[in-house]
Amino acid sequence: MKKIFFIFLCFNLISYHGFSQSKTENKIYNKDFNWTIIIPEGFETVEEKEWIAMQNKGANAIEDTFGEEIINHSKTIFVFKSGTVNYFESSFQPFDVAVDGDYIETCKAVNDILYETFMAQMPGITIERSNTIEKIDNLDFQVYKMKVIFPNKMEMYCMMFNRLFGKKELAVNIMYIDQSKGEKMLASWRASKFTK
Repeated sequence: MKKIFFIFLCFNLISYHGFSQSKTENKIYNKDFNWTIIIPEGFETVEEKEWIAMQNKGANAIEDTFGEEIINHSKTIFVFKSGTVNYFESSFQPFDVAVDGDYIETCKAVNDILYETFMAQMPGITIERSNTIEKIDNLDFQVYKMKVIFPNKMEMYCMMFNRLFGKKELAVNIMYIDQSKGEKMLASWRASKFTK
């Protein structure tokens, strides 16, 4: 069976390995990327049990859609939520272009897997999507955005930011229904600092 190596997925497939950063109140520093971020007020840490359940649900959805095994080498940096469907998550995983292939092409392939999984698992939805590049602290990140519109007209937004740092890929995922909470997460992420 072919194995799918993926960078990240909005279905929250990232394995929970505990936080790999120091935290003071709502300020997080991650030494792997020399990254500092301030988490918005009103967001709480997602419990390990809840995160594992979400990762299993997402993995099952992809495996059911493609009939292929999911391989996940990512490690969680943080997972926060506000309410029931507003998530702020970051992880990293190894990525070696000599072994794993072209990074940008891999990002696009992962985005297609995510799109096809949503379409297969959620009948009746429509999805508006785009691939762009955005600078965060003067660093280019690959950005995949999806606006998922449900039959009842409810809208869910998924934004995934990726960047390759040497042989490690950093992913920041933002998923929300509440626009004001989405704006807070985006403002927090966009104010991130990466020490050179």
